[in-house]
Amino acid sequence: MRAAVIFGLGTSSANLRSFRDDSSTEWIEGVPASSNNADAILIFGGDGTIHRHLPALVRLQLPVLVVPAGSGNDFARALHLNSVRDALRAWRNFESGAGNVRSIDLGTITERGNREAKHYFCCVAGCGIDTAVARKANRMPRWLRRHGGYVLGLVPTIFQFSPIHLRITANGGIPAETPRPLLLAAFANAPYFGDGMHVAPRALMDDGKLDLCMVNPLNRLKLLSLFPSVYFGRHLELEEVEYSQSERVFVDSPAPVEIYADGEYVCETPVEIRVERGALRVIAET
Repeated sequence: MRAAVIFGLGTSSANLRSFRDDSSTEWIEGVPASSNNADAILIFGGDGTIHRHLPALVRLQLPVLVVPAGSGNDFARALHLNSVRDALRAWRNFESGAGNVRSIDLGTITERGNREAKHYFCCVAGCGIDTAVARKANRMPRWLRRHGGYVLGLVPTIFQFSPIHLRITANGGIPAETPRPLLLAAFANAPYFGDGMHVAPRALMDDGKLDLCMVNPLNRLKLLSLFPSVYFGRHLELEEVEYSQSERVFVDSPAPVEIYADGEYVCETPVEIRVERGALRVIAET
């Protein structure tokens, strides 16, 4: 067997050592030129590393194993790969022919007026306060991002952020004439964002749908108390939170609003966000 290995920031061949042990696999570093050059791909990194390589992974259609080694590992968490040990066990099962490969959906973001500019995401796309927090966290040193950087960026942002105004149209419905103020609009292919925040607890990665979580304006102290509940998915109980599902969503705004996905800047509104079914093959636990 031949396996291609992609190393994210802060990882190296040293991270591969336990995977090499007792393995007859031939290891190739970097993204393979074609699907004929490898049988599988291992990615050592976090959500940002995976996000950047999604176009190539979709094109190659090789089974992908995510080894959580980044500052945010929400995609690995959604696949129940919570540690390197979990990923190693999944890899050993794959090597032994256990058949633990599944096809999952990806989200896509298409810039309105530029149909060629399609951006893939694996976890959550969104805009609002999460975007502002992600922007702060991305400016922090990597070691700080790995040790609560999102939360450190969240607290000051709560007291600085003002609602954004969006027109959100789901499944080709009639667009609203007046944009609505929102603190957060999240479009989820997977349950987690922000390194463990359970923003979309009902999201499944193989149901062909996005889970939409909208947070309406509320006072800052209540907003501060809201975010700990997101780690447990209990924010859905609040009257200010709206939750639904859609196969595609159009997002527009009076002034351009930044769209982030998997913690990375993607583009600005207006955009269409939708699901691409079975776009990625992943190695998961049996």
